[in-house]
Amino acid sequence: MRLAAIDCGTNSIRLLVVDARPDGRLEEEARRTTMVRLGQGVDATGEFHPDALARTFAACDDYAALIDEVGGVDRLRFVATSAARDAANSGVFFQGVHERFGVMPDIIAGAEEARLSFTGASAGIEDPDDPVLVIDIGGGSTELVRGSEGHIEVAESLDIGAVRLRERLLHDDPPTAEQVAAAREQVGVLLDASEVPLDGVGTFIGVAGTITTMGAVTLGLPAYDRSQVHRAVITPEVVHETATDWLSRTIESLRTIPSMHPQRAEIICAGALILDEITARVQRPLVVSESDILDGIALDLLSR
Repeated sequence: MRLAAIDCGTNSIRLLVVDARPDGRLEEEARRTTMVRLGQGVDATGEFHPDALARTFAACDDYAALIDEVGGVDRLRFVATSAARDAANSGVFFQGVHERFGVMPDIIAGAEEARLSFTGASAGIEDPDDPVLVIDIGGGSTELVRGSEGHIEVAESLDIGAVRLRERLLHDDPPTAEQVAAAREQVGVLLDASEVPLDGVGTFIGVAGTITTMGAVTLGLPAYDRSQVHRAVITPEVVHETATDWLSRTIESLRTIPSMHPQRAEIICAGALILDEITARVQRPLVVSESDILDGIALDLLSR
């Protein structure tokens, strides 16, 4: 059985095509990530920007063509998260997706997003020590999920992500010290009020673009290499040093980093700040996972 999972977030849209084997393994056929900034201006206007929709539909056209190239799929699920939850003109988005894939976007709540992220991330790390904390820093929200023995104990979706934090508070390029301090204070307030305990963690796993990029930079890779980034370990000290460095640099300077996606450079300082604030509270090395919500969606499709 061939399955396709599409995750459309605030900053990027991603595709995973897998073959489900009789022994339950998922064999990857294709994986793509496209930076579309669907959430451009949604926090301020409450609507999708026409340019953002155009970029997203162009990526959808590419993904539909790729699915055709691999011979089609038996099941497809299109998951949309934070930006689609918040946009008043989501009908245009729904129609465009349906025209290209024949399915309606599945707008999932934060709890479902957290469950799928935990499932995917946990599947990518062998024999983790409990309790496991998985964090997923997206463009519009950040998921915190804690569990043991493969089961979620508590999860929360915080209404802050790399795009939102950049647009709300980190306006300058690079952000001023006052802006950074205000952003740290806002993120800190949300984390300290969270229902998810950040202490006493056995295994600390991070997924999504901010974290995988930091993993590649920490390894000093000349170009992004998913196979090397997966299961890389970043200490709290390195997280803090890297976040501090990125917050002090211009977007153009960040784009010169070999493993940095040029479009991610626009918002990665905000993602790094969020990661730094979380890691400072967890005080455990962070294990980078390339297995994430896409893998969780595929596993969920298989279980059905």
